[in-house]
Amino acid sequence: MPEKHRFVIDEPEVPFELTVLYEDENIIVVDKPHFLATTPRGMWYRQTALIRLRKRFKEPQITPAHRLDRQTAGVVLFVRNPDRRRDYQMLFQEHRVEKTYECLAPALPIVRPKTGTIERLNPPAPFPVKRRSHIVKNRGRLQAYEMPGNVNAETVIELGDTDGNIASQGFRRYILHPKTGKTHQLRVHMNSLGLPIKGDDLYPKILEPDYTDFSSPLQLVARSLSFIDPVSHEPRRFTSQIDLG
Repeated sequence: MPEKHRFVIDEPEVPFELTVLYEDENIIVVDKPHFLATTPRGMWYRQTALIRLRKRFKEPQITPAHRLDRQTAGVVLFVRNPDRRRDYQMLFQEHRVEKTYECLAPALPIVRPKTGTIERLNPPAPFPVKRRSHIVKNRGRLQAYEMPGNVNAETVIELGDTDGNIASQGFRRYILHPKTGKTHQLRVHMNSLGLPIKGDDLYPKILEPDYTDFSSPLQLVARSLSFIDPVSHEPRRFTSQIDLG
């Protein structure tokens, strides 16, 4: 059955390639660039990873197993075999996927967040730390926010290697290990520590977007996904090649 395309007005072309890292009869793993949405939403339809893949492979049944924000780059897994769709989607729903992210943020001391907890995992060293809080994202509100309540978001944050050019700009690399998957969790947690991610247009404050400007991407990438394949039962690891800086 042919795919039905809806008419989209004023959808800028995202000038970055969608790289396929791996494919087999069940899945396609891509390295999604910044600014490309994972799936159609709002003003974005053709300029999404899903529609690009369906057109490239001529397979309208391709479905994402999970999603990344439009501003976030990195590894995304799509399912091409409808009979195996649930197997791969449940990996993410049941938190059986190890995710590692990398970002650039200010080279500053951590500030004490207003709510939730922060735990040093190798005291007295300032990093790594475990950040735990209660995050809420209301429909129709651009920003997620933290409030007192039972913990529903947890991230382990450690320092990464930083070259001289990044350091000279006042930034350094951080490696992020989300243990949960709340909307904007990494951006909210880093901002709450006084370390907003470079290029963030939502945290700490909302900036008016220019959808034709691709010069200042959010410096956040889903660096790797690791899991045991539910079909082959083999260990899988996929790594993004997208640079930050």
